[in-house]
Amino acid sequence: MSNLAKERKYKKIITVLSIVIPLAVAALFGVNLKSLGFDVEPLTFLPPIYASINGLTAALLIAAVLAIKKGNKKLHQQLNTIAIGCSLIFLLLYIGYHMTSDSTKFGGEGVIKYVYYFILFSHIVLSVIVIPFVLTTYMRAQLGNFPQHKKIAKITFPLWLYVAVTGVIVYLMISPYYA
Repeated sequence: MSNLAKERKYKKIITVLSIVIPLAVAALFGVNLKSLGFDVEPLTFLPPIYASINGLTAALLIAAVLAIKKGNKKLHQQLNTIAIGCSLIFLLLYIGYHMTSDSTKFGGEGVIKYVYYFILFSHIVLSVIVIPFVLTTYMRAQLGNFPQHKKIAKITFPLWLYVAVTGVIVYLMISPYYA
């Protein structure tokens, strides 16, 4: 199978994942197992863990860029693969928390409230938008299409880094209001 045929095949998978993942997260976000009658303990210990995973993802992304700038393609690939794994773990923990725990309301007032909601909103929107960028960037590297990989990576990196960093910021801003 040619690289072009492989890329077409992967683009279909990326399109499906880019639609299914946000829809599944939205659907599962609205499911609270306790309200459905399940006897589950709230996973209230998870927010600092998944915020830390976001921080680790940001560090991995920066390290990956530094690695490729030094010409270390293997380390660059390994770091990005780990960053994708971290993002998946984050997603599973995030869903687990929200399926077992009540949402926490931000308690700040005044300007800080607007800052928080701006960061939260942009984080959520960009976390959906970044999915096809990450998957396409990774796929192009795996197929050896490095000119196209490099071109889209210039967009993917700042988007993904913003999502990872703002995930930590959102946690730090809301953490005083956890019950």
